[in-house]
Amino acid sequence: MKLSNQTLMPILAIAVVGGIIFSFLPFSSGIAFALGSICTAFILSVIPTSTSTSSPDDINQASKTLYVGNLPYRANESDVKDLFAEYGEVFAVRLMKDKRTGKRRGFGFVVMNIRDADQAVAALNNKEYGQRTLKVREANEPKNEDNPDF
Repeated sequence: MKLSNQTLMPILAIAVVGGIIFSFLPFSSGIAFALGSICTAFILSVIPTSTSTSSPDDINQASKTLYVGNLPYRANESDVKDLFAEYGEVFAVRLMKDKRTGKRRGFGFVVMNIRDADQAVAALNNKEYGQRTLKVREANEPKNEDNPDF
């Protein structure tokens, strides 16, 4: 049985309180241990546990990383996040910078909800943004020489 932090904290609190209470009673340490074990077993049986490994919330939070190329150099993370947020939930934006100069290199990565990512790619690929034509595709998708878009 795997316990989460939310489940573990009340159990620890009850164990501490139980230890304090049992220390005042005139029991031997063996009897106090047995009573503590019984109480813990009862508490664990009362606390509801989840048997499924993935919940609907986990499925909704699945993400896909998109490559965004040919960005205007003046675009910042919040500008790109706002652009992609029109098409779905955006988890993170990272624009690449030159190590020496600190200037943006004109490309980056956007992490979106997997359900919204395909819609964003379809809507934003080859779209004019800041007087530049964006190139948007799945980040780990290899470039295809037959495809003139890239």
